Amino acid sequence: MTKSSSRNEDLRTGGWWKRWRRRRADHATASDDSVAQDRPVLGRFRRRELLTGLAATPLIGTMLMAALKRCGWESYEERCLGAELDSAAGTEVDATTRPSKTFQWARLEDRKGKVPHGQIGKLKLSRMILGGNLIGGWAHARDLIYVSKLVKAYHHRLKIFETFRLAEACGVNTIVGNPIMCETMNDYWENGDGKIQFISDCGGNDLLEMTQKSIDHGACACYIQGGVADDLVAKGQFDPIARCLELTRKNGLPAGIGAHKLATVRACVEQGFEPDFWMKTLHHGDYWSAKHPEQNDNIWCEEPEETIAFMKDLPQPWIAFKVLGAGAIHPKVGFKYAFEGGADFICVGMYDFQVVEDANIALDLLGGKLERQRPWHG
Repeated sequence: MTKSSSRNEDLRTGGWWKRWRRRRADHATASDDSVAQDRPVLGRFRRRELLTGLAATPLIGTMLMAALKRCGWESYEERCLGAELDSAAGTEVDATTRPSKTFQWARLEDRKGKVPHGQIGKLKLSRMILGGNLIGGWAHARDLIYVSKLVKAYHHRLKIFETFRLAEACGVNTIVGNPIMCETMNDYWENGDGKIQFISDCGGNDLLEMTQKSIDHGACACYIQGGVADDLVAKGQFDPIARCLELTRKNGLPAGIGAHKLATVRACVEQGFEPDFWMKTLHHGDYWSAKHPEQNDNIWCEEPEETIAFMKDLPQPWIAFKVLGAGAIHPKVGFKYAFEGGADFICVGMYDFQVVEDANIALDLLGGKLERQRPWHG
């Protein structure tokens, strides 16, 4: 029998189809390690190539694709694998083609409303502000050393723009970040179809230089980053703080002081500083890693109750940050603790898939009954 006659016989009797199904079954049940290792990549690409190649063969392609569509295989292979390849290439993938069906998050259509706003001077700010650490590539991850690289890889240009637009759609009109984000902010304002405001922490080797850079690149307010202020106060160097406040106000912007340590706020008050706002950490300590006997990138507000008591008597608006203990505290708990503890605004680091849920939580809390002892400022 010629090869041509053999192929025709296979088509009439279904022998080709049976042999192909048998090879697939053998491949699926193989126990060899090398085969198992190859399957995630080679198996999928062979199936994809098979679909593409046979689709170009009129008779076989028509029969096979019709059968696969009936059993749903074409949809799985083409849509899910295609989504994986597109995602790996760095292109935007439509939500309906994402391969995972187990991870569900609140989307824009689930939004309950927009987060209400307050004011610092003439500056209108949402009560919940987007934190910039994740977008800037800084992640507090205890001893997980790969996380900062992971968040940098995740936050490519389009993902950053998507996160900003989601935030703005939820009423979150401001982000707090480092001057390293200045170029990204300008890019977004020019090409991202959004107007989210940028508060700069002016962190860097030269405080005044970073303050001027932030002003020149469109920051709506500037403050002295918490770690920088803690260090300056510990060394008794108050002049850079005074000069930063002066430079910011000279350019018509609200000027603030940040702190991780309550001692920093106390010392600045004793020095007579009256910033336009404070950035101070606030979170409770009832989470697992906070109970470790030594601090290892796991606690940012060591005296929460004392902080609440001291901040109660300060007349300036207070933006509380690290309210979730860098991801260790649920937003429903952390947001409530911060607002009831006297914070006028909260700064929250969020991935795009967390924005709508967090905005809804903040909206519910702010629209309900909060047991605050400190009056609202701003």
